[in-house]
Amino acid sequence: MTFILQFSLSFLSSAAFGIIANIPRRALWTSGFTGAIGWIIYFYLRQSFNSIALSNFAAAFIIGCLSIFFSKKQKMPMIIFYIPSLVPLVPGGPSYEAVRAFVLEDSNVGSEKLMFVVTTAISIVGGLLMTSLVEQIINKRIRARKN
Repeated sequence: MTFILQFSLSFLSSAAFGIIANIPRRALWTSGFTGAIGWIIYFYLRQSFNSIALSNFAAAFIIGCLSIFFSKKQKMPMIIFYIPSLVPLVPGGPSYEAVRAFVLEDSNVGSEKLMFVVTTAISIVGGLLMTSLVEQIINKRIRARKN
């Protein structure tokens, strides 16, 4: 039951952000699917290893790989799939809590929440960078085989 609920809500959040961002209609389903897969990976890795960095990195990497795959399959830019798919991973709640804690002069809680946000952001960026690196290596090998 948890799997179905997690998958459905993350699918809806990714697809809804795709609607807000005005991506093409034919990309909404794949964007929602990519976001849902990324969230499921994040959710289960977070439960298994209790690591924010690892779970966000792995989820962002898989989202990047799926975005590249769908962009080539549907002949659209990767960013159309990647950005809406990241929405479930973005730490909006902890960001708000960090700012609120700093405003209420509770710097210990604010610093803790801020570290969570920074760790998440760095992990997501690292996943995207690793995806780009893997794509470049694969493309280079494909070009080398053709020549």
